[in-house]
Amino acid sequence: MPDDTPSVTLRVVESLAGIPAEQWDACALAPGAAGNPFLSHGFLKALEDSKSVGRRTGWHPQYLLAEAPDGGPGGGTLLGAVPLYMKGHSQGEYIFDHGWAQAFERAGGRYYPKLQVAIPFTPVPGPRLFARPGPLEGAVKDALIDMMAEMAKDNGISSVHATFCSEADWHRFGERGWLQRIGQQYHWHNDGYKTFDDFLAALASRKRKAIRKEREAVRKEGLVIHQLTGADIKPHHWDAFFAFYMDTGGRKWGSPYLTRSFFDILGATMADKVVLIMAEAEGRPVGGALNLKGDDTLYGRYWGCLESHAFLHFEACYYQAIDYAIAHGLARVEAGAQGDHKIQRGYLAVPTYSAHWIVDGGFRRAVDDYLKRERPAVLNEIEGLKEYSPFRRSGDPQ
Repeated sequence: MPDDTPSVTLRVVESLAGIPAEQWDACALAPGAAGNPFLSHGFLKALEDSKSVGRRTGWHPQYLLAEAPDGGPGGGTLLGAVPLYMKGHSQGEYIFDHGWAQAFERAGGRYYPKLQVAIPFTPVPGPRLFARPGPLEGAVKDALIDMMAEMAKDNGISSVHATFCSEADWHRFGERGWLQRIGQQYHWHNDGYKTFDDFLAALASRKRKAIRKEREAVRKEGLVIHQLTGADIKPHHWDAFFAFYMDTGGRKWGSPYLTRSFFDILGATMADKVVLIMAEAEGRPVGGALNLKGDDTLYGRYWGCLESHAFLHFEACYYQAIDYAIAHGLARVEAGAQGDHKIQRGYLAVPTYSAHWIVDGGFRRAVDDYLKRERPAVLNEIEGLKEYSPFRRSGDPQ
């Protein structure tokens, strides 16, 4: 810890059970986090309590805490924290380092275990250095960064990776000597629309017609779409959605990450943050999408279906999310990583940020060289994707 903040202590815990939710959230949901529900004590503890994370899954919690030592043997007031995990693989991260792992191991190194600063299974950007606002905020964040590097060095761990961090955190990591990486994903921005038709009016004529055609196709198939939140979400809705999740997750990932009890806990503790889109055909549930909402953002997370219906994926995941965001005055919908098809539906490419600490000097130089070439390539791609924007340009016909 820096000399000017001797009263702050650092420690690692393997569970949030002993950390008061209000203290964690005072750091994790500080101004700048926009009420991001994935950072909250409730969400991370739901992952723990449902055994979606733990030693068995290869996501072993190692939460790093910064405290003022005023509360006895269990620690004092929480001043900062990092959602840190010891990992024995690179699954469930959405920022891929498999090539790094293979290269290091071919050279005789041991890449795993590694330390991961992340929200498990969740490519949602946001702060990764949680700190209570106040005069110690900057020093606490720097101490957390430096401690993670020390943990890796002292314990023979190859690397530490902070993924989907905020741009502010990214710069702070870089200032402490971490390697910086840029990725991309797709977000929809609410330009003061009052209705979905207002959004469509901002699109080029051909794109507008295509979206209307897709939405009409869903209606013609007789599908009924429900937007559910809070007490409207019943156990049978979670049963149906878990079936969707397992079917799609099993085909996409081979082994879905979340357990059935995770959804029960989420419904019991965070239902007011959940927006569940459910599609029915003749009264039977056939597909759906799970979103969480923050102060100004709707975060699209999981999708699944048991029957194939034309354009249902686009309706449930993208158009219903836009409908909800407009109706509730939200500024943004984050649709996650991958999928250029999102662009034509109004979700445009934006940069994402990650930071990496590599212990081995030779490997560090190799990764640094790679990232120096990758960053401008990614930024050029994001810029190039603007050419495919569906939004009407000056001079386009109405």
